[in-house]
Amino acid sequence: MKKTTVFVLALLSVYSVCAKTTASSGYKIVNKISVEGDGKWDYLFSDDQANRLYVSHENQVMVIDELTREVVGKITGLKGVHGIAIAPDLNKGFISNGKDSSVTIFDTHSFEVIKRVTVTGINPDAILFDPFSQKVFVFNGHSNNATVIDAASNEIVATIAFSGNPEFSQTDGKGKIYVNLESSSSIAVINATTYEVENVWSVAPGTEPTGLAFDVDNQRLFSVCANKKMIVVDATSGKVLTELPIGLKPDGAGFDPSLNCAYSSNGDKTMTVVKEESDTKFRVSENVPTGQGARTIAVNKLTHHLYLPSARFEAAAAGQKPKMIPGSFVILEIAPQ
Repeated sequence: MKKTTVFVLALLSVYSVCAKTTASSGYKIVNKISVEGDGKWDYLFSDDQANRLYVSHENQVMVIDELTREVVGKITGLKGVHGIAIAPDLNKGFISNGKDSSVTIFDTHSFEVIKRVTVTGINPDAILFDPFSQKVFVFNGHSNNATVIDAASNEIVATIAFSGNPEFSQTDGKGKIYVNLESSSSIAVINATTYEVENVWSVAPGTEPTGLAFDVDNQRLFSVCANKKMIVVDATSGKVLTELPIGLKPDGAGFDPSLNCAYSSNGDKTMTVVKEESDTKFRVSENVPTGQGARTIAVNKLTHHLYLPSARFEAAAAGQKPKMIPGSFVILEIAPQ
C-alpha cells in the first residue's frame, strides 16, 4: 500500500476517534519523556513545523525533538522560567523569567542567547509572539500589565495596562490579541497595532481564568477557570456561549483545529477533552488520566499529540508542600488512539 494512502487512512482514524460518542477512551499516554533536573516548571511550547518542544524547567529551557524524543538543546542561566514564544521566520525564541523580570532572547538554531531585556513590569509570566504585528507580548503577572517587544529589533515599544493580572493569551493573526485576566475574571482584547485595550469581556459564570485556547476559524475562545468550568466565548462579540465542566485547578488549555477538540490540563491528574460539534454545540467527550502536576499543556496541531509536564512527589505532612522525587520529571505525551 502506498505511504500516502496509509497516511490518509491514519488521519481519518484519528479524526473519527475524537468525533465518536463512546464510553471508551480516545486519548492515551503513549510516551513518558524523561527530562533531567528536579526544578519547578510552568509552560511548554510546541514548534509544530520544526517538531520541537520547548519545556520550562526552573532556570533552563529544555528543547526536545518530538520525533526522536531526545533532548537536542538547552538554554541555561535563566531566572525562574515561565513561558516560551517562538518567532520561526526570525529564528528567534523568547523566554519570560519571573524571578528577575526579564526576557531572554535566543537563537533557535544554536540556542545561544542573543540578548536579555528587562521588562516594564514585575514577574513576566505568559508570553506570545504575534505574527501579524511581529511583536512579542510579555504578560507581567504581578504588575497587571504587558511589555511589548519588537521581535526584529529586540527593543521594547510599548506597555499595556490591565484591570487585573494577565494569564495566558492567544492571537487571531489578524490584529487582535486576547488575554485572560485572572483577578477580574475577564478577557481583555488588545489591538496588536495600537496596543490599546479595546474590550474587556466577563467570563461569568467562570471565575479566575488561567489557560486560554482559540478556535480561529470559528472565532471561539475557550477559557479554563478555577471553579472547574471551561467558558466558551464568541471572539467577535464577547458573548458567553456555554460553560462545560472540567477538572480541578486547571492552568493550561489547547485547541486542535483539525480534530475540533479543546483541552484543559487540570490539577487533579486529568485532561478534559471538549468536542466542538459545531460553532454553537460543545460537549465533554472524556477526562483522560494524566499525572501529578500536569497542569500545563502544548498541542502539536500537525501530529495531534499533546504534551504535559509531570513528576512524582513524596507524601507530605499536613500543611506541608510535597517534595518532588529526584529524577522523576517527565513530559507526558498523549495521543488520540
